Amino acid sequence: MSSNMVQPQILKLMKENYESWQIQMKALFGSQELWELVIDGHVEPTGEQKATYNAEQKNLLKDQRKKDKKALFLLYQGMDESTFEKIAKAKSSKEAWEILGIFVKGVDHVKRVCSQTLCAQFEVAHMKDGETISDYFSQLLVIVNRLKSNRESIEDVHVVEKILRSLANKFEHIVVAIEESKDLETLSIDELMGSLQVYEQRMEKNSSSVVIEQALKLKLTLREEKLNGFHGGYTNSNRGKGRGR
Repeated sequence: MSSNMVQPQILKLMKENYESWQIQMKALFGSQELWELVIDGHVEPTGEQKATYNAEQKNLLKDQRKKDKKALFLLYQGMDESTFEKIAKAKSSKEAWEILGIFVKGVDHVKRVCSQTLCAQFEVAHMKDGETISDYFSQLLVIVNRLKSNRESIEDVHVVEKILRSLANKFEHIVVAIEESKDLETLSIDELMGSLQVYEQRMEKNSSSVVIEQALKLKLTLREEKLNGFHGGYTNSNRGKGRGR
């Protein structure tokens, strides 16, 4: 008797675990001799039909009602508040089970559409001019993480290859070096990001040095032109005065 009093542990139904939840609930209903009732359903007789029932039929009806309520109760135990509201008005365990199936299929459909959109965004993503490595990685990894949350299988090597072929042209030399020197199958996303950021910092440093050098050259050129212009004007002025006298 004590074994009958043990409350079974019921997995909570989530949007991403319907398959495993369904398998466990089928096993639970089978152990309680309720699965056929959930699938075939309990049909409540009309008042006229019940009036013709004998004692055995009435007991059988009572037992069916009890089992159906038990199956409903077990379903309720596996629901969170939002999902429970979807089956709260179900009049039988069969009806509740079918509502859940339709609901989850709808969720799966939405997920498939969302995954298709995210896959398209992933494929067309490209690093923009002026965008930093950090910003581009963040943008791309948001898409990758959303795909994974939709149970899409996307391996790191696929992400690494996508990044290498979608970087800005200024990273062409480091991309070639990485592809020739690294095994992309084992190269982690973090390692790739670190290598690209180091290269980016070096380019920025070299670019700053060039700008400073060009500014100094321009400053010297302007100074020379100013001095030459001043002396030239003085000489021409004196020459003019000499010819006048």
